[in-house]
Amino acid sequence: MRIASLYRYPVKGLTPERLPRAALEEGRYFPGDRLFAIENGPSGFDPAEPVHQPKIKYLMLMRNEALARLRTRYDDASGDLVIAHEGSEALRASTATEAGREQISRFFEGFMPDELRGKPQLLRAPDSYRFTDSRSGFVSIINLASVAALGERIGAPVDPLRFRGNIMVEDIAPWAENELVGSELATPSGLRLRVIKRIERCAATNVDPQTGARDMQIPKALMQGYGHVDCGIYCRILASGTLSEGESLESVEVPAPLGVA
Repeated sequence: MRIASLYRYPVKGLTPERLPRAALEEGRYFPGDRLFAIENGPSGFDPAEPVHQPKIKYLMLMRNEALARLRTRYDDASGDLVIAHEGSEALRASTATEAGREQISRFFEGFMPDELRGKPQLLRAPDSYRFTDSRSGFVSIINLASVAALGERIGAPVDPLRFRGNIMVEDIAPWAENELVGSELATPSGLRLRVIKRIERCAATNVDPQTGARDMQIPKALMQGYGHVDCGIYCRILASGTLSEGESLESVEVPAPLGVA
C-alpha cells in the first residue's frame, strides 16, 4: 500500500495537522499525537500515575461537535496553542504556563458553556502516556478505498478525516485492511508495525470535520452495509523508522515462534 498522507492530533478532539514525514520510535506513540486533552469537569486523571480514562471525560466530537468549527494549531517549539474561529485568530496561549492554560480554559468556557460539566482544564500527557481512545493502539491506519466504498454505499462522499487516523493509505483493496490483523507492516527505513485490531467506530464519525454538522450516521451505515462498525486498524510500533508521504508500507512475513515448524 502507498502512504497518501500523515496526520497528528496534538489536542484530543481538535484539528488534525498534516505532516510530510514522521519518525516513529519502538514502543512509543505516533509523534505529536494526542499530547493534550481538555477535561470536561474533573476527570480524575493523575499525570503522576496515568490511567486510561473513558473519552467521555474529555471534550470530544462524539458529544461536542462544536469543536469541529474551530481550527487549531500547536507549535512544538513555543508550546503555544493557536485557536481560530470563523476565519480569525481567537486565542494564542502557552500550554506550558499556568497563565496560558487558564486562558485556554476561559476560551472554552465562553465558546461552549452549555456543554460543560465543570471547568474545562487543559491536561498534558506525561511522556509515558497519550490521550488515545485505545489503551493499546498507538498508531491508526485508514484505507482511503474503504472510505470511498462506504461513500458509494451511502450515496455521498465521506471525508476520511471523520476517522481521525494517523496514516491514510491507498493502492489497497477496500476493506483489505481488516485481514491484516496479526500481521506486520514495514517501510524501507526499517519501521515495523504490528497490526493489533480493527477500530470500532462511534458517533464522532457522524460529525462533518469541516462544518461541525452532525450530518451522517456512519456506524449505522457500516453495520447495515457490512455487518460491523469497523473502519481502520490500530498498530503498535515494533521497530523504529520513518514514514513519508508517497512511500510504500508493505506486509511482511511474521517469524514463527520458536519451536513451531
